[in-house]
Amino acid sequence: MDDAAPARAADEAKAAGLAQLAFELGVLKSMRRAGWWHAGIRDPESVAEHSLRVAQLASLIAAEEGADPARAAMMAIWHDSQETRTGDLPHTARAYLSKPDPQKITADQTAALPDRAAMTVREAVAEYESQETAEAVCAHDADKLECLLQAVEYRMAGNAAVEGWIISSRNALRTETAKSIAEAALTISPLKWRNR
Repeated sequence: MDDAAPARAADEAKAAGLAQLAFELGVLKSMRRAGWWHAGIRDPESVAEHSLRVAQLASLIAAEEGADPARAAMMAIWHDSQETRTGDLPHTARAYLSKPDPQKITADQTAALPDRAAMTVREAVAEYESQETAEAVCAHDADKLECLLQAVEYRMAGNAAVEGWIISSRNALRTETAKSIAEAALTISPLKWRNR
């Protein structure tokens, strides 16, 4: 009898759980942000594309706000991961559906993960949802700011029906850094970065 067999089996189960979640997260690359279809955007950004810029913005906002950039980015990376199970529900669905519980979905998603990995994800989602830390507020602002930036980009591409997204996103911002970025984004060209 092989004494190492149980340890190998446990390691294989951990790896399989991690691989399983990795494949599930791949769904976010092809899942479109559904609300943009209401504005006539034929091929809107994916949830994964949105989440990448949210994480990047969260780190920058947190750095400027004196919070932990890595922690804010961590929460931003996981803030929409539950949409693999629910889809991206547009704002208009709220009147007809009860809000899915991100922490319950995350618990289900991470059930097959090794303990440390599962707790890492669950704690990030719980902190984001609680909105009680500076990093969570920065990550939430990054989510709203990314939506505003995307709307400005869609507007530049000729879609005038995105003003509602710009207004609601701007009004939801809480940090001074995010507010100032939003004001700048509304006054400069999205292509200004090319002029350097």
